[in-house]
Order: sequence, then structure tokens, then C-alpha cells
Amino acid sequence: MLNTKMIGNRIAEARKKTNLSQAQLAERLFISPQAVGKWERGESMPDITTFNRLAEILGVDLNYFSEHIQTQATELASPDPLIKQSDELLFKKAEKRPSWDMSLGNWVDADFSGLKNLHEKFSSSNMQRCKFIGSNLSGLLLKTNNVDSCDFSNSDISSSQIQTSNLANNIFRNCLLKETGFSKSHIKDCDFSGSNFTGADFKKSNYVESCDFSSSDITNSHIQGSSFANNIFKNCSLEETEFSESHINGCDFSDADFTGVRFKSGAFVNNTMANAVWNRTSFIGMQIDDVVFNGILEDSYFENCTFKRVTFQNSTLTNTFFKNNSLFKSRGLKGLQFIDCQADRITYEFLKSGKADVTGIKLLAS
Repeated sequence: MLNTKMIGNRIAEARKKTNLSQAQLAERLFISPQAVGKWERGESMPDITTFNRLAEILGVDLNYFSEHIQTQATELASPDPLIKQSDELLFKKAEKRPSWDMSLGNWVDADFSGLKNLHEKFSSSNMQRCKFIGSNLSGLLLKTNNVDSCDFSNSDISSSQIQTSNLANNIFRNCLLKETGFSKSHIKDCDFSGSNFTGADFKKSNYVESCDFSSSDITNSHIQGSSFANNIFKNCSLEETEFSESHINGCDFSDADFTGVRFKSGAFVNNTMANAVWNRTSFIGMQIDDVVFNGILEDSYFENCTFKRVTFQNSTLTNTFFKNNSLFKSRGLKGLQFIDCQADRITYEFLKSGKADVTGIKLLAS
């Protein structure tokens, strides 16, 4: 049988050499300090997967544990060679089962391109100028990380969680980020162009600044309680995406598709939207300032919004409603300007009833 006392002594020796306390080792293994204490006293023993993680954290090879066991077996002259074979097989199995745990690391100029099976183990790390090109990072947990100037191009990061992290100057070009969640993170100067964010969530106080999302697919996503400033969304698909309680400022949405997009209880300020598609788009309780709408707006509506320096230029508005309840009626639609626009009868009448200046609108022929 495996000598738990001798293994415990080995664990204690290696832990002390790396200047780790029992509590610190336990934290990195996601177990209790009491469990580490039991190992070192020989009262219990790690399982196969944990042996592998122990070896990585303590900077030893698995043979560090197995060789000593084999020596003890020889010294005791065990009459049953099957016991020794069983011990050796245990550690061989452990060696064949990689369990990547790169948490609490300081990774600089490392090349992890093509990495697989990382899954959730990459938290509380500092990563600078690392390469993850073409890697499978699906199901990744990035929690409390600093990630700077790394290249994740063409990687699968779908179904991952990026929490309370700082991401700056990274390349995520052509990445798969489907159903990935971002929360309480600061993301700046990153290149997400050509990426797939279908079903992604940006929730709980994200700040996204000066990033490039050009030609990305951001359909069916949720952006809640977040700030987006000076980002590029050129030629993006945003179909059926919801922005709620979010501040969108200084972004370029040229040629973007806003079909079915819902804006609720936030701000949409100083954004560029040349040739954007507006179909079934809704703005509810929004502050809309310093923007120009052009092109066709169809089956869209603006409800209980405030407008400052908002211009519709060379626009055609059909079945598009502007209405405010009693709290907003006093403000009216005076912040709207129409230049060389056309509208159907029902849209025109909604604007008139809201006291908008409709002199720049011509009625469409019925």
C-alpha cells in the first residue's frame, strides 16, 4: 500500500522549500488548510488529479513522490510485487491526465499557442505579451487578471467568464466568444474585429474603451449596466441585442445592423451611425444627444426619451412612433431636427402631437 506518512513528509518538505504556508497551498488547490494538514500528518492522501496539481505548484516531478514510495517498498521487501506495480500505475495514470492550473502566475512573453484543455484554471494571474493564437480556451475563467498586450487571435473563448479583470492592448481578432460573460472588467484598446459574440453578456459595471469590434457578430447579446466609450462597431451585426442601463458614448456604428435592438434606461450620446440599419429598433427611457440618424427607420419607436441636438437627415420614417408619458410631455420633441426627410402619415402625426418641428418632413405618398 502507499505510505501516506512518507508522502506527507515529502509534501511538507517541498512546501517549505517554496516558502508556502499550508493556507497558501490550500488556496491554490481550492481546498481547506485542514486538508493539507492531514496530508502532511499522513492521515489522508491527495487524489490522482490533485497529485498532478501539487507537482506543478511545488515545482517537482511526480517521480518526487513515486520514487520515494518505490524505495520504501524495496526496503520493506514486500513479498507481493503487485503492490509495487499498483503504486507505479497510479502515478503513471496521473502523468497521463494533464490538469492545467495556471492561476496565480506571472506569465511574460510566453507562447501558449494551440493550447487545449485549459478550461477554468487561469485566475489571479498577470499575463503580458503572451501568445494564445489558435487556442481552445472555451469554458475559461479569467477572474481578477491583468492581461496586457497578449494575442488570442483565432481562439475559441466561448462560454467563458471574464470577471473583475483588466484587459488592455490585446488582440482577439476572429475569436469565438459565443455566450461569454464579461463582468466588472476594464477593457481598453483591444482588437475584437471579426469575432463572434453571439449570446454574449456584458453585465455589472464593465468599462469598454477604444476597442475595435468591426465586422463582429454581436447578435442576441445583453449589455447591462456598462459603459462603452469611443469604440468602433463598423459593419457589426447587433440584431436582437439589448442595451439596458448602459452609457454608449463616442462610438462609430457606421453600416451596423440594429434590427430588433432594444435600448432601455441609458444614454446614447455623440455616436456616429452612417448608413446603419434601423428596423424594429426601440429606444425606451433613453437620453439621446448629439447624434444623426439617416437612411430608413421602419417599425421603430422612441418612448419617454429626452433629445438634445438630435438630427434626422435624408431619412425615411415609416411606422416609427415618438411618444412620451406625462412626465416627459413637457419636454416634448423640441430637441429633434428633420432635414430632407420623408415619413408616412402615422409617423408624421405622432411627431406633430409631440410638438416636433416637422417642417423638414415630406409626407410619403399613400
